[in-house]
Amino acid sequence: MGKVRIVTDSTSDIPVEVRRRLGIEMIPLRVLFGEEAFLDAVTIEPEQLFAKIQSSSTFPTTSQPSPVEFEEVYERLLSESPHSPIISIHLASVLSGTYQSARIASSAFEERDITVVNSCSASYGIGMLVVKAAEMAEAGSSRDEILAEIDRLRKDTQVFFLVDTLEFLQKGGRIGKASALIGSILNIKPILSLDSDGTVFPTDKVRGSKKAIGRITELLKQSFGDDPVRVILAWTDSQPPAMELGERVKAELNVQEIGYTTVGSVIGLHAGPGTSAVFVNRV
Repeated sequence: MGKVRIVTDSTSDIPVEVRRRLGIEMIPLRVLFGEEAFLDAVTIEPEQLFAKIQSSSTFPTTSQPSPVEFEEVYERLLSESPHSPIISIHLASVLSGTYQSARIASSAFEERDITVVNSCSASYGIGMLVVKAAEMAEAGSSRDEILAEIDRLRKDTQVFFLVDTLEFLQKGGRIGKASALIGSILNIKPILSLDSDGTVFPTDKVRGSKKAIGRITELLKQSFGDDPVRVILAWTDSQPPAMELGERVKAELNVQEIGYTTVGSVIGLHAGPGTSAVFVNRV
């Protein structure tokens, strides 16, 4: 049996240099401005997205990859490495049909070893699973060993998004217009998280970024105590708030590993500009 091959989609927000180093295959979702389509993390990045929103009369939407796009990748990998299992890890099924597209595509290869995994997460919540899987594959771990570790991390990872504006949540249908208006007037900063199946829910609402950062740190401390943890900080288009969050987390938690990335255009479109995020699990 050959080395396990790892596939993901663009919402895992893994930096391109990490994907290349670990041999991770990435299938992009699309951002649509009317008839104009962009490939997430390929032909559009968050700063370009928000600049285009400002100049466009159309608010963008997103679309998942088709099963055919997954089939093409699976077929190429199986051609390159006929005896290698494939593990394909994707955006939470409650947030997108991407996972279902991958499942449909895998059914075209019934006699081949393809496992499609619902991450039950988003952004680097997926990325943490994918990177660990790819590192284990590089080290020669089996498919079953990798899947067991993915399952452990999926249950262990905590995700928090600190949203700067409620406007994009309102446009995406997550909250009502009145709530968005009142929240903006009162400088309310919602802290969002993901439940066990990946559904987005508000963990708390506080006034001002500093209080929000303190609250996120408090919640992480309650979850992980003094256990050694791995931390990834991410942002859409503004790095300083995420760095401030990172400094607070480093001061309060037993951080053994820390990394930084950006929240991609598809996830960023729903969270909005100025969003910061933190992803934490036990080492």
